[in-house]
Amino acid sequence: MSFKDLPPSHPRYHSLLMRHLITEGGKKSIVAESGLIAHGRGEAFDYLLGEETKPFALKAAEAAAALILESERPILSVNGNAAALCPDEIAEIERISPVAVEINLFYRTPKRERAILKHLKKHGVKTVLGVKKSDTLRLSSLDHARRIVDRNGIAAADTVIVPLEDGDRAEALVREGKKTVVIDLNPLSRTAVSGTVTIVDNITRALPLLIRKLKETAALSEEERRKILDEYDNTAILKEAEKAVRGIL
Repeated sequence: MSFKDLPPSHPRYHSLLMRHLITEGGKKSIVAESGLIAHGRGEAFDYLLGEETKPFALKAAEAAAALILESERPILSVNGNAAALCPDEIAEIERISPVAVEINLFYRTPKRERAILKHLKKHGVKTVLGVKKSDTLRLSSLDHARRIVDRNGIAAADTVIVPLEDGDRAEALVREGKKTVVIDLNPLSRTAVSGTVTIVDNITRALPLLIRKLKETAALSEEERRKILDEYDNTAILKEAEKAVRGIL
């Protein structure tokens, strides 16, 4: 049976849909082979969260929206898994906010760059950075392909949204003086711990939630957004998420 034959009433429909999108992304060179393994690891943490958005994720998404709207140059860093799972949401975030989109890959090849660029454009993303070789710079604190960034994007950004991130680059962005909005199902990961704001949730729920919070927070005054950020405690949020994962809540 193929996925198209699976009824939406199936109790594992959403999980199987994500697996389908990831595997199809692999066939199209959008997702690297190791991306399937990474997805499975995240899916295991989602099981522990009951596959639902928790109150701590709602708090973090509100703070993330406030941070993005208060930033001068926010950038959404996109890898293959993010592009495969949430292209429409990426396009919507670009449309409703000052966020620009940049492709950033660990397993970087021209073929993958072209495939992701084509995929994002097909789903409505207007401008995609990170693919023009003349605009590339390298982060000095990394020695692998994700050090390659766009001089007009991540290199110049004050805030970087980093869903499905590898920990060393997330830490490197912080060392570069940037604030980060992290989406990570593992509250103990280096990425989550190093984040300015960490949304512990599945990206397929977190990005629609972030879109909603961006729309709501855009209606607030600058003073109200700053108050949200002043009162936000990422360490406390991660402790709540860890308790949920451990089954204490």
